[in-house]
Amino acid sequence: MEAVSLFQKKFHVNPSNVDFKKSMKLSHLFNGFQDIASLASENQGFGITDLEHGFGVSWILIKIRVDIIRYPRMEEEITIETWAQTPGKLEFERDFIVRDQQGNIIVRAVSAWVIMDMKERKLKRTDVISYHTPKAITERAIDCKLGKLKRYGELELAYKRVIGYSDIDFNGHLNNSEYVDFIMDCFPLEDHIQRGIKSIEVNFKNEVLPGNTIILYKDTTASNENKFYIEGVNEKDKVVMFKSEVKIG
Repeated sequence: MEAVSLFQKKFHVNPSNVDFKKSMKLSHLFNGFQDIASLASENQGFGITDLEHGFGVSWILIKIRVDIIRYPRMEEEITIETWAQTPGKLEFERDFIVRDQQGNIIVRAVSAWVIMDMKERKLKRTDVISYHTPKAITERAIDCKLGKLKRYGELELAYKRVIGYSDIDFNGHLNNSEYVDFIMDCFPLEDHIQRGIKSIEVNFKNEVLPGNTIILYKDTTASNENKFYIEGVNEKDKVVMFKSEVKIG
């Protein structure tokens, strides 16, 4: 297949992809982003297998923001588009757009990825793999800068979660979509019935490994602005594993 800068793929929203409202689960949307990012990188010669065999590294998502205009519905066919920005020294930025069958944009997302040495579990510079695209696309899906997230005020305990077999991916750690499910579970079902998440930004700080117990904390200080801060902390050493900001509406 000829290498392309803008990669597109159609997805069918199956019953297993939706929640009780028959809307696509946010975690499954993240899975879609992950899948198409993998396919787009493979199209350009930098897929998962290429990086593993050629350089001993793997793609790792470290930051993402997703803005939702509306959620895809059960049995709907959507198209996800993705393109990569010119790499920096340590990060690879990648954008996503989700369209409905009429071509309307229903979701926008921007993300930042790094490459990690799978033996040393250390991050590597981008020039290790000399990543390039056929033609750089400078347009951004969201006009924003992915920065460092900070809490607004005091944290409240939401719940604890022990990481097991069903939570980890082929890299041996908690997959990014699983973090999203953990975040969604910080809200009672009544909140999900009445309102939905319109925007989510996540900073993945450290690897969450099987056997870890993660304590989920929630900051409701800015709830009058429909904003919530959520972070996960490793119970054993108190290290922050991820930070997130959620906007509901």
